[in-house]
Order: sequence, then C-alpha cells, then structure tokens
Amino acid sequence: METYGIEKLGIINSTAVYRNLQPAQLVEHALRRGEGTLSNKGALVVKTGKYTGRSAKDKFIVDSQGVHDEIAWGNVNKPITQERFDALYNKVIAYLQNKEIFIFDGFAGADPKYTKSFRIINELASQNLFIRNLLRRPTEEQLKDFREDYTIIAAPGFKCIPELDGTRSEAAIIIDYEKHLVLICGTQYAGEIKKSVFSVMNYILPKENVFPMHCSANIGKDGDSAVFFGLSGTGKTTLSADPNRMLIGDDEHGWADDSVFNFEGGCYAKCINLSPEGEPEIYNAIKFGSLVENVVMDPDTREFDFDDDSLAVNSRVGYPVEFIPNAELSGRSSSVPKTVIFLTADAFGVLPPISKLDKNQAMYYFVSGFTSKLAGTEIGVKEPVPTFSTCFGEPFLPLDPSIYAAMLAEKVEKAGANVYLVNTGWNGTGKRMKLSYTRAMVTAALTGAIEKVPCVKDPFFGVSVPTRIEGVPDELLIVENTWQDKKAYEAKAKELSKKFVENFKKYTHMSPEVVAAGPKAD
Repeated sequence: METYGIEKLGIINSTAVYRNLQPAQLVEHALRRGEGTLSNKGALVVKTGKYTGRSAKDKFIVDSQGVHDEIAWGNVNKPITQERFDALYNKVIAYLQNKEIFIFDGFAGADPKYTKSFRIINELASQNLFIRNLLRRPTEEQLKDFREDYTIIAAPGFKCIPELDGTRSEAAIIIDYEKHLVLICGTQYAGEIKKSVFSVMNYILPKENVFPMHCSANIGKDGDSAVFFGLSGTGKTTLSADPNRMLIGDDEHGWADDSVFNFEGGCYAKCINLSPEGEPEIYNAIKFGSLVENVVMDPDTREFDFDDDSLAVNSRVGYPVEFIPNAELSGRSSSVPKTVIFLTADAFGVLPPISKLDKNQAMYYFVSGFTSKLAGTEIGVKEPVPTFSTCFGEPFLPLDPSIYAAMLAEKVEKAGANVYLVNTGWNGTGKRMKLSYTRAMVTAALTGAIEKVPCVKDPFFGVSVPTRIEGVPDELLIVENTWQDKKAYEAKAKELSKKFVENFKKYTHMSPEVVAAGPKAD
C-alpha cells in the first residue's frame, strides 16, 4: 500500500491511504462512511455537530524559542508550550492508527513567486473534499515533485481532555510555526482548516514583503485591480461581485510589488437566507462537487430550507472558484490595486456613506477594523454595539498589527492607490443605505470620478466627504443632513468617536501621527 511518506509524521498502520482523489471519489467515500448525504442538486451535505463555526478561544500558537519574540501574544494569540503540543500531537497520531487517511497536497497563493505548498491530512473524506475545493489544485506534473512547506492534520474525532492536554475544551487548533505543523482536533467545522492556512500565510508572507489581506478583490476590463476589506455583513462579497469586473477572490489575498493574488482556489460562502434572486452565483454553485455544512434539508425531497437556522446561523458551502461565473481563474492580477475600500456597517448612523482617507487615516481605520451590530440582532443587544477586529482579520494575525498597517501604507503609497471608507450601514433616517446607492459610490471610486468632485471635512471623524456622486442623492452624502435632531447626531457621533479612541489605546506600537489621524474623544 502506498502511504506517500506519512510515516515520517508518525502515522502508521493505516487501513488505507488516499491522495488527491477526485470529487466523485471523495463523495463516494464520504457516503460509504456515513459522513453525509446528497442534496437534490448533488451537493454533499454534512452536519458538523457541536461546532458550527470557528472556535477562536480554542486556538493556540506553540511558544517555541524560534518564534517567541515575533508573535503578538495576547487574548487572540494564546501560547501553549512545546511539551504540551508534542504530547497532544503524539496522542492524535496514535488515534489515527488503524484508520483510513485522506491526503490533499495543494497550494496557497496564485502568484508562483510566493506559492506555498500544504499537505492536508484528514480523518474525514468530506473535509478532504472541502479543502480540495478551497486550496489551489495541483496538476499531475506538480504532484510528482510535491514537497510540502506546511502540514495540517485534522482529526475531528479526537477529543482533547483539557486538564491533561492543556487545552480549553475538547477542541484545539494549534499552530507550531517552527515545526511547520498545524493540529486541528475535536471540531468538524471545516473552516478551521481554511483559516489555519490563512494564519500561516499571515506569518510567512510579511517576511517576503508581501502584504497578506483578509479581503475580496476584483479586476476591471483595463486590468485595474481593487481590494475590499470588511467584516461579516458589510457587503465585502456582494460589492466585489461586479458584473463589469472579474472576481479574483472573495476572502484572502496577497499584495506583492507587482501583483495582487488570491491565496485560494475556491469560496466558502454563507447559506443563511440564500436565494436565487439575492445571490444567484452562490445559489447556483451548490451542486455536485460542493460541500454544504449545517443547512436544513428535507429528508425526502432533499431540498434545502436556507431560511431555517435550527442547525446553525453560520451555515456554509465550499466550492471551487470555477463554479462562479465571471471569475478570474488565474487567481491574480498583474497590476497592483489602485483602489482600496474599507467597508463598515455603522449602526450608529454617523459615519459618512463614503469618504476619502489620507495615509495616516488609512492606517488608523485599517487597524481599527470597525463595524457594528444593530440593536435587536442578538439577544440582549439594545444599543448599537461596536465591533473592532484588528486589520479586519484579528483572529488570523500572528504578528503585531503595526507590521500589517505599515505594509498597507507602503503598498498604497508605492501603488499610488486611493483609499476609501464606505459605510454600507445606517444614517439619521434610521434606514440602511440602499445597495444601489452604495454600488454607485463604489463605482465612482473605481472609475476615479470621485476624485473630481469637491469634498468637505467631516467634523467628528476628520475624513474628506465628497459632496456629489452620480446616482446618489446629494443630501445623503453629508450624514448630518440625514438627521432631523442635530443634537442627537452630535451625541451619537461623539459616542462612537470615544469608542474608536478607547479601542485604539491597545495599539501601543502605532506612531503618534496615526493615532492623531483618528476621531477625537471630545
């Protein structure tokens, strides 16, 4: 039996070892093993059990001598000792004995100068299908000489014992940057594998002067590329899916001196409230070859009920990028971004719908990574709740935020790119900005039309606000004009400003110029 060298990892006595199987083969194995069922469209459907999303509190980094001084330790990057990791690793390896093993050898990074190779070892055929869809798939010729840079072992059936293993729960996601190993156990949520690759790339690429980004990206007909940063619910996927532009990718990219490139070869989209009218590209990608997680399905008709969140609000589908029309299959642009857009959904109703940022403001709002939850969206939320996620990707950034912020500033300056803050959320009317208006503003940014109109300075946030954009009512552009009660507007603007200032105090490595570029507390 061919084992493809997994003995060097300590994995022995496997009942079978499968490497880089085709989707049909992986689906057959998953069905045979009882991992899932087929939908009426042919998608493989699984339930991930207790864990239906990322378990951020169960993520650790091995505090080895080689990386100790590089990692930004704290609540996000929690340390675990080398001894604890090695002991747990040996337990997982023992657990995998006498089991079938599924291997996917693939790549992250569409620019060949910065491509990294990953060997993913799975206990489940369904998870192997997922990562085959999400990473970049090698040719037969590339497989012959494949040498992995990093290895990820995913064993969801192994449950940690916190008091013995030094973990927080039965689940653990542990990265050993020095040994080039990632261990995932106790959770079947496939997104942990994808985001572990992203965490590795966020550690490696800055050393190669490539800026890793949690963003979507697209490219225009003239070869001009643009990137869209934003947290969940801000419109990152929706706004980058432009019929007049080709989609490079929807989630993870690198910005090199001469390219912007997708890390991945697929998409991992939310399914809750999915409809063919609202998001036809995602809806039509749910077919044979895709993996669906935690979507309620009629056991007889095998039809989905995308509005039913009884299994999970965070229901998902993973599919190869080829399933999306208007996709740039090379995964890269030979031009660097000329437009950078930060998306936020401000429920306070005080951020301008679009504004221009200077260099220091760009670093400030990038590091802040702001959006907000609206009252009523979660139990107990009675007022708008600000959410700050460092660099729009805090859970996946091992290095200090100042490193990523400095790279953004350097790349923007070198490319001569324009940076904009776009509020897809609310204003003084109490209504959310119409998507058609937001699209018009984004189009004005992409075409450069916004650079030709007069601007005014926002009195609280200091950003430059355009006073005229084709397709958008003038009165909506100046957010104060949407408030009837001017005192209420000032109170809310001051409230949000203070929250920005308070949040930014934790970034102790930022320059005084960047700190001063943010809103004022009084």
